[in-house]
Amino acid sequence: MRVDGVAMVQLLGTQDRLLKAVEDQFPLVDVAVRSNEITLTTGNTAEDRSQLESAKKLVEDLVHMVRKGMPIGEREVKQSAGMIRAGDNSGLADVLSPAIISARGKSVRPKTLGQKTYVDAIDENTIVFGIGPAGTGKTYLAMAKAVQALQRKEVNRIILTRPAVEAGERLGYLPGSLSEKIDPYLRPLFDALNEMMDPELVPKLLTTGVVEVAPLAYMRGRTLNDAFIVLDEAQNTTPEQMKMFLTRLGFGSKIVVTGDVTQIDLPAGSSGLNLVTRVLRDIDDIHFATLTSADVVRHTLVGRIVDAYTEYDAVRQAARRPAE
Repeated sequence: MRVDGVAMVQLLGTQDRLLKAVEDQFPLVDVAVRSNEITLTTGNTAEDRSQLESAKKLVEDLVHMVRKGMPIGEREVKQSAGMIRAGDNSGLADVLSPAIISARGKSVRPKTLGQKTYVDAIDENTIVFGIGPAGTGKTYLAMAKAVQALQRKEVNRIILTRPAVEAGERLGYLPGSLSEKIDPYLRPLFDALNEMMDPELVPKLLTTGVVEVAPLAYMRGRTLNDAFIVLDEAQNTTPEQMKMFLTRLGFGSKIVVTGDVTQIDLPAGSSGLNLVTRVLRDIDDIHFATLTSADVVRHTLVGRIVDAYTEYDAVRQAARRPAE
């Protein structure tokens, strides 16, 4: 297979790491590279030939991704191989390539199939819940969709909110004025905004109210029309707060709620996010998108950490059941 118009280091990775990843996915196939020529060889059994065809499709998909300017790593190799094994020939490059927004020389796009499903759900539903562990891009992608909606004039404003509850701390015990007390809880939202928009424009949008970043308590008593509203860290809402927030929805608005049910800082059984998944599960135009460790886009070790804690929690809960 001759590969032209592609920097081979982008395709193969440093020290041919991606080449080794391809062989890991299809262990019956040997991959060799000489200059810009890729050779795939295997045995003569039916399983050998099947893996050879799959490996060819995988290499073609990776080449397609590089030509589209998409960064590739071991995660993309595994995802593309998984699609091929599942009989999906659409190709990872075509599934993930459309960027949500481009700002400051950087494109924001879904990087996993789970993220792509989540982003598509935001397009197709009025209320979407993005539930998953840290590092899966729940909030970042929701904010990208909010900025996109504002740029397209689909909404008149963006409202970003979080409950001011973190690891048992109370605002009254923190130093400073009210705004200084609140700032640490909202800082991640400000940081993401500054990455996706011109940093000089953000203060103007905040001053004019086109972009609003506020604690959840500030939503009470309001009707939010023509807005893209993101509620972050929703696992730390009470059932009453969640109901209050969702009923703020006005005409021409869209809501995205993000949270991680494994990181609840409230007393056991009091999370509004846990309850809402049962109460609203079957209502049309409301979608629950579940992201997993496979969608973690931070260091690959983060995904393994998430899996280890998930397994630990499952064992602990199973041990508790007989006593209950």
